Order: sequence, then C-alpha cells, then structure tokens
Amino acid sequence: MAPEERAPHLRSDKKLGGVMNRFRNLLLAGTLVFASPALAQQTMYVAGPGGSTQKLFQSQIIPEFESKHNVKITYVPGISSEIVAKLQAQAGKQEINVAIFDDGPLYQAIQFGYCDKLSDAPIYKDIYPFAQFGGNGIGVGLVATGIAYNAANYKKKGWPAPSSWKDLTDRKLEGRLTASSLSGTYGVHTLVMFARINGGDESNIEPGFDSIRKSLAPNVLSWSSSPAKLAEMFQNNDVDVAVWGSSRAIALKNTGFPMEFVYPKEGTPALVLGACPVVQNSLPEASQAFLQYLVTPAIQAKLATEGFGPTNRQTRLDDKLAAQVPYGDERVGRMISVTWSEINKNRAEWTNRWNRTIER
Repeated sequence: MAPEERAPHLRSDKKLGGVMNRFRNLLLAGTLVFASPALAQQTMYVAGPGGSTQKLFQSQIIPEFESKHNVKITYVPGISSEIVAKLQAQAGKQEINVAIFDDGPLYQAIQFGYCDKLSDAPIYKDIYPFAQFGGNGIGVGLVATGIAYNAANYKKKGWPAPSSWKDLTDRKLEGRLTASSLSGTYGVHTLVMFARINGGDESNIEPGFDSIRKSLAPNVLSWSSSPAKLAEMFQNNDVDVAVWGSSRAIALKNTGFPMEFVYPKEGTPALVLGACPVVQNSLPEASQAFLQYLVTPAIQAKLATEGFGPTNRQTRLDDKLAAQVPYGDERVGRMISVTWSEINKNRAEWTNRWNRTIER
C-alpha cells in the first residue's frame, strides 16, 4: 500500500493515543484528589474521665462532632493526674489533641505549658468567670463535692440524713465511710474543708490534717480515688456514706441505686471539669472547634444527665434535672472555689504527709 494511503489511519491512531493519554492523566489527577490528606478522615485523640462520663461522650457527644468535622475521635480514659502525666511524657511530641480533667490538674497543665491559647469565640462570653482558665482552658461542667449516702440504709437504721461535714465524724459510721485519697480532687476538697471548718484554710492546712487524722480517718473503711471502686463499695453494701462528687452520685442513682447527695451546710467546693487544646497538636482547628462544641447549651444539657452542672449560663434544664446538679446563678454562687495556686504549690508535700499520717 502506498504511504499516502496509510496516512489517514496513522493520523487516526495519533488522535486516539492523545485521547487515551488525556484520560490516563485525568484518572491520575482524580486519584491524587481522592487521596489528598485534606479530604482524608483524620484521628483526633481526646483524653478525659472514664466510667459513665466516657460512655456519655462516646454514645451521645462525639458522634455528632465526628460527622460534622470529618474526624474520627479516639477517647483515652484516665484520671486527671494520669492525663497530666501523659502530657508530660509526650512533651514535644504530643499525641493528645484535647485534654479534659479536673480544675486542679488543669491549672498544673497550664503552668507546665501543655495547654494552648483558646481561639476567640462568642460562646465563651456565656461561661461563668470562674470556669475560664485565663484563656488557656475552659470549664465544660460543674461538680459539687459533698456527701453521698445510701438513703435506704439510713432509713433502715433510723439515721437522719447527713447535713454537715462534721456528721462524717460520728462514731456510728465507723467502718461505714469511704473517701478519696489525696491523689484525687475529692480528697483535696475534703482536706481543705476540714481545715476551713476548724479555723484553717489552704494557707494553713494544719487544722485539716489534725481533724481528719483524729476524727474522720477512724470511720473510713477504705481510701480510694477510683470512681468504679467507690461505686462498687456502695453496691456491695460495704459502706453507707462517702465524700463524693455530685456527678458520680447521680450516675449511680440513675442505675436505680438509692443514692442521695447532700450539699453540706458549711459549704460545697466546686470542682470544675475543664478542657484545653494541647500545644503543638496535630489538629489545632478541630481541637478548638471541639472545645466550643462542648460548651454549647445542647451539649451542656447532655452533660447534666451525668451530674455535671452547666458552665454556660444560657443552658436550660428541666426542673427534675436542675434539682440534681449545680445549676442557676443562686446555687452556683454559693459554691466554694478553692485556691489551687496555693494547693498545687504544696500538694507534693501534703501528699507525702497524708501517706505517712493518714493512710498508714
């Protein structure tokens, strides 16, 4: 065949080849787009309390945020001191994105430089001032430290409901009381309150140690900072009363246990469950968004079902729930804020002394 007769076919092959090349390029470009890290779902690590609080986060709080922000949240449970220890161990290479812990350890984390600055957000204007941690953390829930007791056992024994911190020193409670060790916030609050009702305070803790050693410790069956262990002691009928948080007491009551919670007449220390974005974490924008999400009225109302009073003044609760948690300006205004700067400065020394003289 003559060359000029083959030319049309050659031109057609070249045209087809060009189309195929463009098609392959489009496929390659599409592959790169779909594999882009910007569109891939990333994992965010949130460290916070375990137990019923963890279940609430995983079942009712986290899923909605995940779907809106295209992230997968892994919840890492632990007590507050353990979370601070994790942040310390991971300094410079943090894996945790958001940390949620009690106010005392949160102040420590801020002091150590583990918490980043909060982004400005209008919603933070609705948060109680004492639940704002100098711009490096935000309170997501309020807990009252008071007296939790088995109402059925008290009624059976003909005992009046406790109303005072001093009621815990009554000798009828020998071996029927449990309280937190000084490693937990409830334990710190106990020491501070026994100091205050005996003429001392955070800067003069001696009266607290003396009163607990002589009057409270003889009634204590076991010292523990584990919420699960304290709940188990009630359920096994090992104890009748405890120094505990309102959130833990409500969680146990919600299971059908005859638990009641008392705000002692001398005052109720406020435990603020706080959160902060961890410095140099891998998802700074998602971390900031998660904190803002946690203080929305809708999420605050969910946290109230586990006994956490709202830190956002705009949150509305039904009458039954409002009666169970620290809620409203009047009740919140009566709660006591302890001086964490003084406590954290002396906590290591107090803990050593507590271990030598109280939990011997």
